[in-house]
Amino acid sequence: MTSPRPGIDVVRARQRAREAVIELALRGCAFTAVAGLVLIIVFVFRQAWPVLADPATRNEASLRAFFATPIWQPVSDVPKYGLLPLIAGTGKEVVVAMLFAVPLAVLAAIFSAEFAPPRLREVLKPAIELLAGIPSVVLGFFALMVLATWMQTVTHSAMRLNALTAGVALGLGILPTIFTVAEDALRAVPRAYREASLGLGATPWQTAWHVALPAASAGVAAGVLLGLARAVGETMIVLMASGNAAITSTTPLDSARTLSATIAAELAEVVVGSPHYATLFFLGALLFTVTFLINIAAGAFVDRLRRRLAGA
Repeated sequence: MTSPRPGIDVVRARQRAREAVIELALRGCAFTAVAGLVLIIVFVFRQAWPVLADPATRNEASLRAFFATPIWQPVSDVPKYGLLPLIAGTGKEVVVAMLFAVPLAVLAAIFSAEFAPPRLREVLKPAIELLAGIPSVVLGFFALMVLATWMQTVTHSAMRLNALTAGVALGLGILPTIFTVAEDALRAVPRAYREASLGLGATPWQTAWHVALPAASAGVAAGVLLGLARAVGETMIVLMASGNAAITSTTPLDSARTLSATIAAELAEVVVGSPHYATLFFLGALLFTVTFLINIAAGAFVDRLRRRLAGA
């Protein structure tokens, strides 16, 4: 009687070979993704390096020049590279976007996770998440043609395109991110927490606000910080709806210009290797650094909340 052992060994050898090839392919994909990110970072910082090291560039654009003047006017007889209007414009629009999106997204997540009937939840969550699939240029076009007119009618502002309009449109863009993460975090809260609260006599709203939301605070905070990181780097919405005026102003009813919109508007026409060119890449490096720090802070904050909720 012939032993089936040789056939089994061949099959196992083929399986190990396939698994080795799959593992190698996965390693290659992971390495390619990381290598692509590293190369992009190196390229951006290398193009921005003349601002810090090249004497000819520093005569016109340097860290001191960035904050010595409140004017951004790179194309003139005497170029001025003041970053304060760009930083102020970015800050105004991000603040408006977060004030608009965070309460709306968190309250919608609470309703979806705690109060909505299952049939309504199946419609509500995909409908909100569908906003994430709308290209930012479409949201910018909507803000430019529809939202700007409506906001001017309501606020009676002198400028149709301003930081308020761009901030609200930007809030629509980041709302799905915050909602999705917050709703998933609330749904992950153990049902025993709610049952214990209701058993002690709390109302469903008290249970949602004082039990479920604090228990899911780590996930909700992660969603808020992810939305903040996207708001800082968003380009097309603010480019189309903010008015693109580099003005240092504290009121959101004035036009504004962000760091990302400046790069998008000017990089295509700038002379390669010029101080203006290096400055735009410096703005890109600055945006990357800010976004990276926000993500690091998000991870540390969420980890701290989780340890505190776990009693560590």
